[in-house]
Amino acid sequence: MKLTKMSHACVRLEKDGRTLVIDPGVFSEEDAAVGADAVLVTHEHPDHFHEGRLRAALEANPAAGIWTLRSVADRISAAFPGRVHTVGHGDTFGAAGFDVQVHGELHAVIHPDIPRVTNVGYLVDGAVFHPGDALTVPEHPVDTLLLPVQAPWSKISEVIDYVRELKPRRAFDVHDALLTDLARPIYDNQIGALGGADHGRLAPGESAEL
Repeated sequence: MKLTKMSHACVRLEKDGRTLVIDPGVFSEEDAAVGADAVLVTHEHPDHFHEGRLRAALEANPAAGIWTLRSVADRISAAFPGRVHTVGHGDTFGAAGFDVQVHGELHAVIHPDIPRVTNVGYLVDGAVFHPGDALTVPEHPVDTLLLPVQAPWSKISEVIDYVRELKPRRAFDVHDALLTDLARPIYDNQIGALGGADHGRLAPGESAEL
């Protein structure tokens, strides 16, 4: 499987000539999902869900579909009739030749006064886990964690403890558009030294073979 990091929380996974894209949002490239056979969306926030990015993907590939939770599906089903599939915690499904398990239900707490929206994470082929905006712990081992490294709802101690709890073999940063270049070495050093996993960072457009 080939993993390509796009900007912020978006990633592309490629296997056997087919492509799965997760969370093409407003911070990701306009064509981040173009060429996808399937798109997964973790939740409704615009840095993860952008209708224009989805429309570009589905117009480029008439066979492509979207899998997402109900709060997003209700907003886009009319625009993409028959191509939006609603999923929730505990569901399993196949998309573009990938096996996907759904884990989690709620977005992390940003502030007690801000209502929590729904959020799901996706475990792809039993190996690669994208949690969206939550620190969800799947009921299955995770080989490669797509780690939400910086967000308004987190602090670095929570990120480190999350890696420790999941015990992935490796972790790649996502959710990093708001992280400045000055801060990146600090995050790299502390997560790498304390997380207990092989921690790495891919620049947008850079790939790794899993």
